Amino acid sequence: MAGGESFVYLEIAESVRRLIVSGELTAGARLPSVRAMAQRWRCTPNTASRAYSRLAQEGLVSAHRGGGTRVASQAAGSAEHTPPEWQWANLVNRAETYLLEALNRGHSAAHAEAALVAAIARWQEMRRRPADEEPVAPASADELRFSGSHDLSVEILARFLSEQKPAVSLSTDFIGSLGGLMALARGEADIAGSHLWDEATGQYNVPFVQRVLPNRRIVLVNLAQRIQGLMVPTGNPQGLGAIPDLKKPGVVFVNRQPGSGTRVWLDVRLRAAGVSSNEIRGYDKEESTHMGVAWAVAEGRATAGLGIGAAATAYGLTFIPLGQERYDLVIPLERCEDFAVQSLRSVVGSPPFREAVLALGGYDVSETGVETRLV
Repeated sequence: MAGGESFVYLEIAESVRRLIVSGELTAGARLPSVRAMAQRWRCTPNTASRAYSRLAQEGLVSAHRGGGTRVASQAAGSAEHTPPEWQWANLVNRAETYLLEALNRGHSAAHAEAALVAAIARWQEMRRRPADEEPVAPASADELRFSGSHDLSVEILARFLSEQKPAVSLSTDFIGSLGGLMALARGEADIAGSHLWDEATGQYNVPFVQRVLPNRRIVLVNLAQRIQGLMVPTGNPQGLGAIPDLKKPGVVFVNRQPGSGTRVWLDVRLRAAGVSSNEIRGYDKEESTHMGVAWAVAEGRATAGLGIGAAATAYGLTFIPLGQERYDLVIPLERCEDFAVQSLRSVVGSPPFREAVLALGGYDVSETGVETRLV
């Protein structure tokens, strides 16, 4: 079977689930025996049994002594409405259909997950609305408040932390690299995310951390190194290839907000190229995330924006690489022994997390998890 024996049980469960949800298998209908199902799918009985166990956990089937495995009955009085467990099963069915299709096309499970992360980020960007400012409550022992630059790897990190035992909640506020450092200084965040390039020293993050958080003992944990570049409509119709091309006639740019690492990166390169921001149409048009920039280009509100490759891919845009940058998590040293921070450090240094980030495309994880102390 495509995907290997380890995925066959998912295909078996999906096929039965589909029949149940569609009504082809009604309540009380008996399923083939485990041995018969194994013969039908040319797999081991254990694999078929695993599929039935999964369906039983979802509440779709139940085993009867001497009566085999049967489709579970709907709850009394709910015949006119789909029971919650069936609604859940339908959603799982759709998710597993997507997963199996991705696996059968040669993608890895990590690639499939990365695509879902990008899709969710797109949805969140479309529904995002400015929120009224509220006082920032202190985090609990199993919660971390993140402020800083937007990156899809942060969203993957939040998902990994939620699956830890016990789970850790990572709340995110994407307000730009400099905004994240200032929130950390004010005690409104527990960790910050930064990719600020210092032109004078040629370093990422360290000079800014030392200026915004003087006399603080800080640990920088590398989340990833990523490719920064131009996001343009498919095929690059305006023939853009470098920063100076942004002043070409007809180019409409969409920028990131002041204080974001991407904005700092752009301004440094504009100065190096001798290009004034006044020469760039749309320089003052701002979005607060990479996905927001990509969305603006995809919708035709702009013809170019600066961001990461994963955001361009999520919206089907052409990506023109311009350089690699370093994205670090900024953590006060006194917080490093906290349970939630220890969980975060463990996750960031784990192979599954690196694999998930790598699957986004445009990332280098060779230093992911490497820590630098600033004392």
